[in-house]
Formats: sequence, C-alpha cells, structure tokens
Amino acid sequence: MSSSSEEIRLAAGTAEVGVQPGNGCRLGSLTVDGVELLRQGERYGSFPMVPWCGRTRDGRFRNGGTLHQLPVNSPPHAIHGTARDAAWKTARQSPTEAVFTYDLTDPWPYPGRVTQVVELTEDALTLRMAIETYGDSFPAQAGWHPWFNRHLAGGDGGQDDSGVQLSFTPAWQEQRGDDHLPTGTRVAPTPAPWDDCFGMPGGVDVTLTWPGRLELNVASREEWVVVYDEPADAVCVEPQTGPPNGLNTLPRLVTPLEPLETSTTWTWRRL
Repeated sequence: MSSSSEEIRLAAGTAEVGVQPGNGCRLGSLTVDGVELLRQGERYGSFPMVPWCGRTRDGRFRNGGTLHQLPVNSPPHAIHGTARDAAWKTARQSPTEAVFTYDLTDPWPYPGRVTQVVELTEDALTLRMAIETYGDSFPAQAGWHPWFNRHLAGGDGGQDDSGVQLSFTPAWQEQRGDDHLPTGTRVAPTPAPWDDCFGMPGGVDVTLTWPGRLELNVASREEWVVVYDEPADAVCVEPQTGPPNGLNTLPRLVTPLEPLETSTTWTWRRL
C-alpha cells in the first residue's frame, strides 16, 4: 500500500507532473516551465472519479434486480466514486510514465480492479483508466476531475489579471434540477457560470486559454464533460464516460469479457 505522502514524479522537457498514489492517485501537481496549472491542496489537483462520476441519486443504484446503497458523502447523494479516498499501488514507473492499480472493495459491492496510466511528453499528458471485474458484471463510470488554476502565477510571483477563458461547443446541456442531477431533458447550452454536464458526441474538446501565457486542450473520445467554473480560484473540466447519476440513467456494464476503458489527453502550447 502506498503511503499518503509518497509522490511519483514524471518529467519531459519543461513539463513535470507529480502523482500521489496514497491520496486517491490524484495528480498533485502539473507544471509547465515551472508554472503550476493545478489548484494546490490535499483535495484538489486532479483526481480519478471511479467507479462512478459526479452524483449518484440518494447513493443508490441497481444492477439488474439488486438495489445497492452507497455511502451518502455529499447529502443527499454519493459523489465522485470511492477511489479518490483510497490508497493505490504503484505497479511500475519510468521517467515519463507510471502505472497504478486500485482493487475495488467496500463500500463498492463488486470486486474488481482499476488501473490508471499516466504518460507525460513535452507538450501533452495522457491519462488512461480501465475497470475490470473479478466476477459478476456491474455498471460503472470513470472520469477525471481536474482543478485548473483560474490564474497562473506570474514570473514575478504575482498573478496575471485576466484569468482563464474556456472555449467549447457542446451539442447540448443536461438540464440540471434543484438536486444538482440531470432531469433527463437536453437543453441549449446556457452562459456561464456552470456546474453542468454537456454532451459532445464527437468527443470531449475543451480549450482553456490563459491569455498571453498558455493554451491547454482537454480531449477525450467520450461524449460527456462536466464543467464547473463557479469557484473564484479554479475551473474544472471533467471528461467522463457518462452523465451524473449515470449508474442509474445510462449504465455501462463492466463484464468479464469487456472492461470499461477510457482516456483523456491534455495538450498545451505556449502563447
């Protein structure tokens, strides 16, 4: 088991990433030219959401005729999976790539394994995740929850003034109910601020631009992305395999023959 303080460092060119397997296998840091892109703090950085993403209504989901109850860690719902609160194991590492595993266990009712691969190049970070079952098939989701800094630290230790700008063209927005879950109705995208799920059938494609500094693109073959830009100091762009409450509304089964596999690539360029 990894200790909570262990950090795996990867480096390529002037890009560096720090992975914390003992802290939910989150990225604790991503720097380009020495500038930190992720919000710092034990609960921030960028963490994998697995085996579900976002909120699951009342912490309950069905697998066939069996009703399961998950811990309600964001009342009245269960949020962001169990793996972000667990210690992962480091399977292998090189200077630019590392592989981590997490065995699903209580409170998740089905045994299985999650694998996350972190791969860094000079201008891109690729994250891959797979969920396998050790027995019965079960519904699951996987995704990532990065907290990008709204402002990048300046070369003099100050802050730039304009803050990050988001650019994306979703086909629809999931209408959000008072309980923060999609109602099942798709609506035309609304203006920011957002804590909302969007549909991008051609694949997730969201660009974050820090004017005059850096442009970063978040891409994934998945068609679901949650954008959360309400905090004053961070924005979240979360590619995932289904919408919030998807264990109930759009289940994707992990079977002995077919694991759930997903990935996201973040590519940057200097401005």
